[in-house]
Amino acid sequence: MLLLTNGRLYTQDVAYEGATAVAVANGRIVAVGSDDEILALGGEVVDLNGRCLIPGLVDAHVHFQWFSLNLQNLDLSETTSLAEALSLIKEKAVGMRPGQWLQGRGWAQDNWTDRAFPTAAALDQIVPHLPVCLRDKSGHAAWVNSTAMRLAELTPSTPDPEGGKIQRDERGRPTGILFEEAIGLVMQHVPETTETELVAAMERGQAYCWERGLTGIHDFDGRASFQALQTLHQRKDLGLRVVKNIPKYRYEHAVGVGLRTGFGDEWLRIGGVKMFADGALGPRTAAMIAPYEGEPENRGVVVTDKEEMYSVASAASAAGLSVTVHAIGDRAVYDVLDVYAAVRGEEAERGQSPAQLRHRIEHVQVYHPADLERLAKYQIIASMQPIHATADIDMVDRYWGERGQYSYAFRNILESGALVVFGSDAPIESIDPLLGLHAAVTRRRANGYPGVEGWYPEQKLTMAEAVYGFTMAAAITSGQQDDLGSVTPGKLADFTIFERDIFETPADELLEVAVAGTVVGGEFKHRSF
Repeated sequence: MLLLTNGRLYTQDVAYEGATAVAVANGRIVAVGSDDEILALGGEVVDLNGRCLIPGLVDAHVHFQWFSLNLQNLDLSETTSLAEALSLIKEKAVGMRPGQWLQGRGWAQDNWTDRAFPTAAALDQIVPHLPVCLRDKSGHAAWVNSTAMRLAELTPSTPDPEGGKIQRDERGRPTGILFEEAIGLVMQHVPETTETELVAAMERGQAYCWERGLTGIHDFDGRASFQALQTLHQRKDLGLRVVKNIPKYRYEHAVGVGLRTGFGDEWLRIGGVKMFADGALGPRTAAMIAPYEGEPENRGVVVTDKEEMYSVASAASAAGLSVTVHAIGDRAVYDVLDVYAAVRGEEAERGQSPAQLRHRIEHVQVYHPADLERLAKYQIIASMQPIHATADIDMVDRYWGERGQYSYAFRNILESGALVVFGSDAPIESIDPLLGLHAAVTRRRANGYPGVEGWYPEQKLTMAEAVYGFTMAAAITSGQQDDLGSVTPGKLADFTIFERDIFETPADELLEVAVAGTVVGGEFKHRSF
């Protein structure tokens, strides 16, 4: 038996307020109480020495395959100019084999000096001999060179694919920027990563997660990700609790073999069917009711229309699969709520309660005020990413203007009665949950921008509310509240341990707090003391 004593425990269980110790055996919590009560049970003692222990943090929105592979790809997220990005790209290309694809991510033209989209011509000057595909920070745009476009047979006569857009110059020639589904025109020519390579990358990825205090994730990648996760599970090397969502283009296969939400075990289980309603804010493809500021013709991109969303959601629900839809713009959120209203009606006719299938909207980055109460009305979970709020401050102000008051509105949505669950959307943003907690409670970036009060400070959360979003809310979302989300006897022994008490640490010092330990199933996966 493992005894963790002399700690500051935040159990999220009112029955164990003030507890200082917890006992663990066979992967589960045996007892919670005072040091004397727990020490009396006997076992291996780990003195927390006043450290802060909370339920294990879960990231409810991760692209784990993409995140793991990108740990080894080119990262352009910190670049502040096109010239800086090109310098890093040129450096990465040194020593690469002819024909090898140069891949990377993270560029954001809005963070560059002139805020202009880059071009294939800029890449051609420094990397003419390699095909290049670089995803932007949002993942909803890609920057490619002429070599990549030749391989994809991308010409002025190539039509825009459904749900996508090829950026073109004044003569109709592709510029090298692809939006949404158009990215696939190039990506289908990129050699697939082998399962062996992906499993190895995921092993590195989960170790990275442990070091940041994560004990679980909700994954939004596809078939290859699921296969690699199964391999890790079968080898007993999977050390994160994973909820695996199913992309829309695979949902008929899941229905065909009878998979249902919740199938699996404590390590790997089925989540819901994932769809995209729209694009993203960065490339201005999020679907909006009114046009973007300064772009009267641009209302974003509808990736999946309402009729198709309803058809898939209705079929998935009838088959026992929950649904989760990416919706960033207010038009997209409106459409998704209409779809869910119809599906909830069908479920009621079948005698199902909303708790049986916990449908979600991913991101909810801006909503029309008339829609606020509908999330709670239909018991739709708002799956949000606090770190997006602080990263996107300038873009929201520039492109959505006064609509910013309804953007990343954690407090409004929480007080409407809807369940709010938190994640990172890694690798689009950092997977570090402490950054998310900091953003939720301060509405400021790590450097203090935009000021001491934060951005739309009325939307700040308390630390307890923010931690709930990464713990119990995640457990409820995945139907695992009987096993996860609080430090309660009988539940799985998943804990995150901080060097300092994050509930007492001044906001300006939060990002200095180190993760001292990560415990999954009663086993230390990371420990620094």
